[in-house]
Amino acid sequence: MHDLTGFQRDLLYVIAGADRPSGQTVKDEVEKYYSSEINHGRLYPNLDTLVNKELVEKGQLDRRTNYYAITESGRQRIQERREWEAQYVDF
Repeated sequence: MHDLTGFQRDLLYVIAGADRPSGQTVKDEVEKYYSSEINHGRLYPNLDTLVNKELVEKGQLDRRTNYYAITESGRQRIQERREWEAQYVDF
């Protein structure tokens, strides 16, 4: 996870917590957290980065809509991050 931006990590977490969300669904969820609008020029290049790093899989729901799904590698990276965080934060 050290090679991802905070925004990319947030996208990865949203995708991991959903069942094959569309880009619009991911956008809506991240906008709730950030309390501001996320434009397409920021969202889709960052989603593509996650796909290129093989943390997320991209597929087609229909001719106009793509879905995103966490890969096993993505799950593993999240688990490693959570273990690392647990060393420092214990509530």
